Amino acid sequence: MGRSIFSHFPILSNSISSLPCGVHLNKYLSRTGAIHARRRQLISEKFRCFCSVSVSEPSTSVTSSSSVKKRIVSGVQPTGSLHLGNYLGAIKNWIDLQNTYETLFFIVDLHAITLPYDTQQLSKAIKDTAALYLACGVDTSKASVFVQSHVRAHVELMWLLSSATPIGWLNKMIQFKEKSLKAGDENVGVALLTYPVLMASDILLYQSDLVPVGEDQKQHLELTRDLAKRVNDLYGGRRWKKLGGRGGAIFKVPEPMIPPTGARVMSLTDGLSKMSKSAPSDQSRINLLDPKDVIKNKIKRCKTDSFSGLEFDNPERPESNNLLSIYQLVTGKTKQEVVAECQDMNWGSFKPLLTDALIDHLHPIQVRYAEIMSDVPYLDNILAEGASKAASIADASLDNVYQAMGFLRR
Repeated sequence: MGRSIFSHFPILSNSISSLPCGVHLNKYLSRTGAIHARRRQLISEKFRCFCSVSVSEPSTSVTSSSSVKKRIVSGVQPTGSLHLGNYLGAIKNWIDLQNTYETLFFIVDLHAITLPYDTQQLSKAIKDTAALYLACGVDTSKASVFVQSHVRAHVELMWLLSSATPIGWLNKMIQFKEKSLKAGDENVGVALLTYPVLMASDILLYQSDLVPVGEDQKQHLELTRDLAKRVNDLYGGRRWKKLGGRGGAIFKVPEPMIPPTGARVMSLTDGLSKMSKSAPSDQSRINLLDPKDVIKNKIKRCKTDSFSGLEFDNPERPESNNLLSIYQLVTGKTKQEVVAECQDMNWGSFKPLLTDALIDHLHPIQVRYAEIMSDVPYLDNILAEGASKAASIADASLDNVYQAMGFLRR
């Protein structure tokens, strides 16, 4: 379904925007003059990794260095083909984010099994999705790319969080209500009810400062935030310190990041419905790997209206707003430039313009995708390296949770 969580998409790291203990320690050592400056520096670095900001100030924390980047996590499900909505609503935004933030982008394969799926196609879909991440411009020198199930801490933390999640919170989830009603109780597994807890695990494992989300995922992120606060209250602070931990907050409470444009690309057959992998008609979406003739046919047949001219933001013209927004995003033009160019056009003139813009924009992605898929060892190595980097962060977070909840150390 291509939810963007996490970014559908995070305890211990130099990338945490927090006030390091070393700052306090250095002040003390400076006053006493007891230790050489180099030793103070080493101690500061050692202690910084084990401290986090208080729960009440997740996004305005003080850091010891201006070079410390805030962390973002996000991901997309490997179900069906990635489409224009996944790309413009999530992946395209990642390209800019990776230049400013510490970023982890993963393929959320565990979320893909909450509804019936094709076991023969899952592994291929995972690699296809990873290859498209890279083809769209995700740079592995700046971002970690990995498969969710390759980092076992995701499932372990989910179980621990489940023990602290009130069932009433999950019963309120709108997407569960909608999908369970559509599929029927006998065809819905427990995973569909509890996947928001897995989503919380995906995010909290990495002490994420920000999570890119669409409007339809805000409720799930709110559950993640509430759950982080609840676990911090139940097990953090002095309780954790009495068990030998560092005390304070266990999890950082993440903030949502909602892109101002492109966060919700709509269907080609209904301007009021989101473009979705799960829609029964392939005509409703532009898949990133659609050939030129398919793109041309889909735009030619897409739903429009009988009004004259074209315009943004008219609630009576959702298709006009959607198609103009898509054109704006794939051309990189400003809204004002698109208005000046297209406001006096009719649909017969605009559709070929949009078709050519889409084909020109997607062609380099399709070429790069084919190159990556032809080099399987390269892609496997990228995913292995990404999983290793992610696991080093996730395992440290998980160890803290086990300790705070009173488990015997391994």
